[in-house]
Amino acid sequence: MTADFFGLIKDFLPLRISLIVVLFLLWLANRLLLQRKVKLNPETILTRQMVMIGLSVMGLVFVLLSIPMSEATRGQILSLLGIVFTGIIAFSSSSLIANIMGGLMIRFIKNFYPGDFIRVNEQFGRVTEVGLMHTEIQTEDRDLITFPNIFLISNPVKVMQSSGTVVSASLSLGYDLGNSHIEELLKKAAGKAGLDDPFIQITELGDFSVTYRVAGILKDVKMLLTVRSDLRKQILDALHNDHLEIVSPTFMNTRNITTEKPFIPKHNHQKEKQPKKEDLPEKIIFDKADEAETLEQLKNRYDELLKKEPELKKSLKNATTGEKEKLEKAIETNKQQMTRLENKIKRLTDESKGEN
Repeated sequence: MTADFFGLIKDFLPLRISLIVVLFLLWLANRLLLQRKVKLNPETILTRQMVMIGLSVMGLVFVLLSIPMSEATRGQILSLLGIVFTGIIAFSSSSLIANIMGGLMIRFIKNFYPGDFIRVNEQFGRVTEVGLMHTEIQTEDRDLITFPNIFLISNPVKVMQSSGTVVSASLSLGYDLGNSHIEELLKKAAGKAGLDDPFIQITELGDFSVTYRVAGILKDVKMLLTVRSDLRKQILDALHNDHLEIVSPTFMNTRNITTEKPFIPKHNHQKEKQPKKEDLPEKIIFDKADEAETLEQLKNRYDELLKKEPELKKSLKNATTGEKEKLEKAIETNKQQMTRLENKIKRLTDESKGEN
């Protein structure tokens, strides 16, 4: 009986060694994938999980091959595992791989980043997240919309340039008003709204009215919603202050009003208060997009400092005695900046997770 016991131990010894080796390698791989740089980038979590799943499957196969069994039984088990994995891949690969490839393509093209305004079909908003499987935007209603990456590479994506965009408004006025005078007033309104290089277009000559389009360049695209509204407000003020009615020539009213009565609100001579930057609607509507943009900028800055560190250390080896002191201070300053950025990134990431 003792001989049978030791024989059993001997037969299962390769299995034990395999288990120990596989567990150690999985633990080591997990430690390597959880380095500081990976922790700072939430987008790599899915990639790390996929790598760990792949390594775990390989370890499971290796352990199964170490179990003392007949060749026929081992072949049947491997065939069964092959069928199972093939079925899983067949059912999930079409959408999974397509979205992953879409995410890689978006990152390779780099046509938009977190914080940018984009329009996809009828949906418009600011990008809050560009993941491996999906992209999320925050709309003008402060809602979040998630697009599968395969959808974004299959449909046109309109990206608003961060260097500036054209903001415009249209209105129709009667033929009795001179277009040169109207264009002058509209250009002044566009300038007061904060638009650069304003221009006027006549887009339609209707049966009863002329349609004007006033537009200009907005350099601070984050102020898009406020400036759009302000442009229309300035148009109203400019025309009303010049005693011009913004009504259709077919305008009718059943009230007994004299023909000399203009439909213009009484001018308010009180100086209007400009809204504070923190009170602007963009701060409320695109709060998550602002956080995502800030987080992306901090990560980019952190990566720059991370690349700079080995260069400074390399220069330190070949430096003279006088230069070494300056380089050592620069290395220490670089480390302190990295630590501060790391703490900010961690805090913003934790706050974002808490809100979700």
